[in-house]
Amino acid sequence: MAMEKDPTASFYSENAVAYAESSAPNTRRLDSFLSKLVPGAAILELGCGSGRDSAVMIARGFDATPTDGTPEMAQEASKHLGRPVDVLRFGDIDAVSAFDGVWANACLLHAPRAELGGILGRIHESLRPGGVFYASFKAGEAEGHDGLGRYYNYPSKAWLRAAYEAFAWTSVDIDEVQGSGYDKKPTDWLHVLAVKA
Repeated sequence: MAMEKDPTASFYSENAVAYAESSAPNTRRLDSFLSKLVPGAAILELGCGSGRDSAVMIARGFDATPTDGTPEMAQEASKHLGRPVDVLRFGDIDAVSAFDGVWANACLLHAPRAELGGILGRIHESLRPGGVFYASFKAGEAEGHDGLGRYYNYPSKAWLRAAYEAFAWTSVDIDEVQGSGYDKKPTDWLHVLAVKA
């Protein structure tokens, strides 16, 4: 039986090409993340979208594994990167001590609040000790949907810190900045950089 697609998945399925073409790299954050890893480090990218960040990692000699939860987005990334891109939903991450880094730019913000703790646990388990994990979230006080119908977990800084602190990290840095997104609306972003203990 085919599963009904939720509105967020439907948005990325139906807009995969336009979204892939519109996305600009988060160069400063990506540079900072990569600077904390050794050359050739193994990196899992979640929600890779167009594959633009993985393209940078690969060009710089990192062993990047791009993935996306939407088949149509994975296909766009595969075209862009010239290599297969696996479809991986956050709840299906099952690697153990396999990666030196996990890059999750503007994707975990779509994970239901009730599931986010379990997903953070899976990511934590997938990292080797000392592994670096970057993720970004749209800040807020309560989960909800944007004008395009996409679900967001909209955490506060305190809520997000508590979710992370259920796991063993040597550091969890949360940076709050104002910016925008695909919908061009003013957005408060939370950028999290955590290092596994």
